[in-house]
Amino acid sequence: MFSLEIETLARLLIDEARERRLRVVTAESCTGGLVGGALVGVAGSSDVYERGFITYSNRAKEELLGVPGDLIADAGAVSEPVARIMAEGALAAANAHVSVAVTGVAGPGGGTALKPVGLVHFATARANGPIVHRVERMGDIGREAVRLASVAIALEMLRDRIAA
Repeated sequence: MFSLEIETLARLLIDEARERRLRVVTAESCTGGLVGGALVGVAGSSDVYERGFITYSNRAKEELLGVPGDLIADAGAVSEPVARIMAEGALAAANAHVSVAVTGVAGPGGGTALKPVGLVHFATARANGPIVHRVERMGDIGREAVRLASVAIALEMLRDRIAA
């Protein structure tokens, strides 16, 4: 289902989180649950994967993760501040220690001059730690390619936070 790279990242992440007794939560928009899907593809993932939020709509981001509607209106759903609050909100709403959030424009439509197709914002949060943000400008490489590249990046970021 996933590439060997993604399967390997997910397996390593689950093993590392288990060793550190950390629970993980995901908050996904453009990936539509693929990060969580990669994690639950690993046998024994229930030891560490607490839950996932698929917040594709702005309303879901507001209701489930506490992203203020005025922030979405001002900065846009695909933005650093929204990704940061998604990660923080997921952590607060779940019985978890580490979170990752993904929001972006996968395409083929929906892009603008300021927020083109392939723009994806990521954020990770860890209990009692700072929120870490990353932005990627992948270009118009195709919807599936943007989404799968985003899964790999999200898993890498989670692994980094688990190791920290």
